[in-house]
Amino acid sequence: MPILILLLMGGGILMLISASKDMSTYSTFAQVKRSGETAKVVGVLAKNKPMYYNAEEDPNLFRFFMTDQEGEIHEVTLNAPKPQDFELSEQVVATGSFVGDEFVASSILMKCPSKYKNEEVLVRSNM
Repeated sequence: MPILILLLMGGGILMLISASKDMSTYSTFAQVKRSGETAKVVGVLAKNKPMYYNAEEDPNLFRFFMTDQEGEIHEVTLNAPKPQDFELSEQVVATGSFVGDEFVASSILMKCPSKYKNEEVLVRSNM
């Protein structure tokens, strides 16, 4: 019986540790570049910069420019289809890391405007 209790406690601790990894704070592009680690960058779509998506050429490649909270603009690459109504997003959270000078996102979370409520849309990379 005491062994079962210890196993349950150990399992609970492992679950808390794994859940805490996803509760990270937001970073800026400069912080992610310095650390070299995967992090969440919050920002907005740079609407004055081009977006690239060609479903016929590569349906799992979407590139766009994002401005982080400090005003730094970087191109973001997502290996997934372009989300519907992406241009209308009010805020974008890109989770990823730098590969050279390129920010490669494993997922993006969009906050979309709505008349009645704010909606969030999560898009994960196909990698």
